[in-house]
Amino acid sequence: MFLTGVVEKFLPKTTFPFSSIILIIIATWILFKTDNKNLSELGFNIKLRNISFLFIGLLIGLFAFTFASYLRSLQSGAEFHINWDASWQLMLLGFYYILPMVAVEEFLFRGYLFKKTISISSVLVANTVFAIIFMLIHVVDESVLQSPGRIVMLVIAIPVGHLLFATALLKSKTIFFPIGIHLGNNWATQHFLAGDKTEAALFYTTNSPTYETWTPFLISLAIFNGFILFLTYLIWKYPVKSKDTDL
Repeated sequence: MFLTGVVEKFLPKTTFPFSSIILIIIATWILFKTDNKNLSELGFNIKLRNISFLFIGLLIGLFAFTFASYLRSLQSGAEFHINWDASWQLMLLGFYYILPMVAVEEFLFRGYLFKKTISISSVLVANTVFAIIFMLIHVVDESVLQSPGRIVMLVIAIPVGHLLFATALLKSKTIFFPIGIHLGNNWATQHFLAGDKTEAALFYTTNSPTYETWTPFLISLAIFNGFILFLTYLIWKYPVKSKDTDL
């Protein structure tokens, strides 16, 4: 992270946002080398199977966010609208900036340290530890800490997201899969279905509820995250050959 700050003084993130992911891949490779292993432990190598999981994950992430949002709208009364003024250039540019951000998070929280924790303990321990760390990284933020609603939302949603990404990694044996799901989800929140009409998003919602009590808010969270957990279960239960099974 320190080296990223140095590099970005000469190569701004707005021009080339990939400095962080390049450096963290190098650091991950060095760490695996200390165990006499390499990046293939994360399935991070150029194979058609692995690359295909990036695109499969992208579609799953896009679908998951959109369908979960639709289910939540049935309870909240929010309405979906197509944005005829959307800019395809801005929408596609979103992939350029979001991809390195989610890839960094996957290497940090589902990379070497996650796999190392599994090897010295168990999948359950690793998921518990990294779900908490992943959640704290998002919650310990000045703007978040000022909103009890956002705190509750992130305390619930972020560990659920970790479980989805971790299950995708362990089931597919390639980090390309959680990167794809993470990319699809994050891109969808900004460029597919936005809370307000913006030229950077294809759809937007109106009549979004303003929760005045906890009950409808918690029901909305349960619907959204319940579907994500169901999707995680489907990925976990998807049949694979025994030699590829890690769960």
